[in-house]
Formats: sequence, structure tokens, C-alpha cells
Amino acid sequence: MIRLISLLLICFFALAACTSPNSAQKLGADGKPLPQVYKIRGNPEKIQYRMLDSVNALRQASGLQPVQLNAQLTAAAATHAKDMARQNRPWHFGSDGSSPLDRVARAGYPGSFVGEAISETYETELETLAAWMEEKGSRAVIMDPTATDIGFAWHQEKSGKLWWTLEMGAGGYSL
Repeated sequence: MIRLISLLLICFFALAACTSPNSAQKLGADGKPLPQVYKIRGNPEKIQYRMLDSVNALRQASGLQPVQLNAQLTAAAATHAKDMARQNRPWHFGSDGSSPLDRVARAGYPGSFVGEAISETYETELETLAAWMEEKGSRAVIMDPTATDIGFAWHQEKSGKLWWTLEMGAGGYSL
């Protein structure tokens, strides 16, 4: 557990070193600080690979096999992140009533669906991963010993709110 926390802290500090500090915190109408907004700019693949590397570091620390980025799972994750934003609620069902299993099948993933982790936040992908690792259900998905593939995507609203989706599968074809 201590190795896991150490790895998460290393990943978090590495990410923090890549961002510029905000010199003045903005306040809302009530005088309380507004959430720090993480604006995604530049190359989105860097974020996907940073998440992949972080998930694999956590899995390795627990003696589990690494997972590989999968295009079909990533497509299913992207579809759901956008759909959660349209619905304005973080939940596992699509606006059309689809389940995570339905979305993964629609995306053409040939393997077995393992699970899904979702989040609505203003935080970075690594802060989101840390929160998922603190939650029993999301942690079980990320650390599932049968998982071989990962899909990861997000949708960012103009306000800065992020909708993150991570899909895990087993036995599909990876990028």
C-alpha cells in the first residue's frame, strides 16, 4: 500500500511540474475560492499515455500484468464521456439506456468487458486516478487481474468541467 501511495505521489508531482502555477486564485460571488480548473491543451495522446503509464505502475506494484491501450475501448470511453456531459450527471448508463457492456460491444471490442470507472471533476487525470484508487469499485476495475486492455477518454466543457471515462477489458486487440 505504501508503494502504491508513493507511486501515485511521484506521478502527481511529475504532472505538477509540467503545469504553470496560477498566481491568483479566483473567487466566486460568495467569496469562496472557485475550483482550480485543469484545462486540457495540446496533445491529447500525452494524457492517454500518462494515464496508461500510471495505471501500469500501480498494477506492477501489485504484481499484476500491464494493460495496453485499445482503440475500441477508447472509442467507447469517449462516447460515454460526451454523453455524461450532455446528461450533466456522472453515471454508467447512456442517455439511450445503454450499459457499459452495450457501449463496448457497439465500439467493436472483441474481448470481454471487465469494468468502467467514471468521474465528473475539474481535476487532472492523475488526481482522478488517485480518487478512483480510493474508491473500492473503481479500484477493483483498474486492478482486475484478468484485464489486458484499457480505454481512456474525457470530454471537457467550456466551463472547464471534465468528464472522465476509463474502460477495462480482457482479450481484445490492442494498439
